Parts: sequence; C-alpha cells; structure tokens
Amino acid sequence: MSDRTESVTVIGDLMMDLIVQIPHLPVPGTDTQAEIGYHLGGAAGNVAAWLASLQIPTAILGRVGCDPFGDETLRALDSAGITLHVTRDPDRSTGICISLVTPDGERTMMPDLGANAGLRPEHLIEQALPTGGHVHMSGYSLLHDETRITALGALDVARHRDMTVSIDASSVEPLRAAGPATFLGWIAPCSILFANAEEALTLTGKDNPESAALQLRDSAAVVVVKLGPDGALVAHGQTVTHKPALPVESDVLDTTGAGDAFTAGFLRGWIRREGIDAALEWGLDTAARAVASVGARP
Repeated sequence: MSDRTESVTVIGDLMMDLIVQIPHLPVPGTDTQAEIGYHLGGAAGNVAAWLASLQIPTAILGRVGCDPFGDETLRALDSAGITLHVTRDPDRSTGICISLVTPDGERTMMPDLGANAGLRPEHLIEQALPTGGHVHMSGYSLLHDETRITALGALDVARHRDMTVSIDASSVEPLRAAGPATFLGWIAPCSILFANAEEALTLTGKDNPESAALQLRDSAAVVVVKLGPDGALVAHGQTVTHKPALPVESDVLDTTGAGDAFTAGFLRGWIRREGIDAALEWGLDTAARAVASVGARP
C-alpha cells in the first residue's frame, strides 16, 4: 500500500445559492415578503471551501458555465487556496439552487444542475486523482443520470490508485428513486459513508439511526450519521460513538450547508488520523459555525 497523503479531491456540484429568507413557507397565490441574497454553494464546493479553511490541501473537480456566476465561483475557490480542476461549459449556465429558509433555520431547496450535468469521464484528469490521496464525492454525482457514469468512473480510478474514498448520500428523494440497494452497490466498498438520519433509514429500512449505521457497515468501513440538533453518531467496527451538537454562540440563522461543513470537519480529523472522537468534534464544531451565519461557506 502506498504512503497516504493529507490531500483531498472533492468531486461534484458547484452552485450559486439563491437564499430566500422568509417568515413562513409561501402561501400559494399571494405574496410572501423575503430577504434574498446570492451565496456560493453546491455540496462539493462547500466541502472543499471548509476543508481549505481547516488547512487541508484541497482540490476540486467539477464544471461551471461561461457566465458571471462561473467567474465568481472560480475566483472564490482560487482565493481559498483550492486547486482547480474545473472545466467550463459553453452550452450550460452555472448551476443555481433556490433555498427557502424559514426563521428556525430550516431550508427547502430547488436545484437546477446547469453545467454540473456536463461533467464527463474525459474530465477525470490524472492530476485530480493522485495515488494515496483521498476522494470525497457528493452523492448527487451518482444520483443524477447525467453524471453517474463519470462518478462511477472516478470511484474506479480512485480505487486503482489506492485512494481512500468518502461519499455523502446527499438527498432522500433521489435515493428512493435510485433504490437503496442500487446506491449501496455503486459505493461499496468505501472508506466513509456520510448520511443524515432520514437518508440512513431510507438506505436500510431500519427504524433508528444507530441500527441503520451498523447495517451500513457492510458498505463502508466508517458510517457517519448526521443528526442535526442531536449531533452525530459514527459506526466503526461494532462500536457506535455518539456526540451531541455543540451550542451555537448566536441564533441559528441558516442550516444551508451545515452538513457539508460537518463533513469537512470530520474529514479533517480522520485524514490526520486523530481518531473518531476528534473527527466528530471537528465536524460538530464546523457545523456549529456554519449555522451561525447565512450561506454555506466559511
């Protein structure tokens, strides 16, 4: 086995988030007053930005449009010190996600893939997948028909190059559409599977996150279940470790990207071999920081 490095390549979606803060969910046929702002987003972009902020050497492989949002996306990633393996699509605009955020910080998302749908196998350049490094993949890349062949190709290349692999389950409805057994067949074996509680239950048919995490150990060496206000738990071997969420210094303003921030924090501790407890603490700390501000990036 080759020597391990602390570098991470993140593969997946780059989006511009249109965050709409509203007092309540919209009532059809009438107006709902809102505060609206643009923020950089996309699960892959968010994880990469948080990893870079935690001093982990980070690269990103994705696709944006030839438009101002694409320009801004690339500028921000480059300014964060992230190595760019991002191509530009002349026919599709940069992806956009509308995120409706209610006063409790909960969000409802409506994504338009845009240029993300144009990520192709020929974009899997050798420099982006270095031997002995780590690949983190947004599950959206597997769940979308347009990018699945590229995502599966990336996983094959990573395994042949002795890279460790983590995958985020990403979203319940696409998981249900793909089928739990099919999704788990795509990802196994991987080093780490990240899922929230509903995703973990969907993938296993279990009725509680701990049982689901233990069952998912058939597909991943480490299973991390994000529990929102209840913190997170990790199944490793036959052991389950749970830690509660950290208190937020101010009000919860926006949960958009909190799971991505947690993922980056956990990976920071895991990649540096600090142990499961420390990785959990890193994840919970970055998640607490994320929900205390509007937007998904540090």
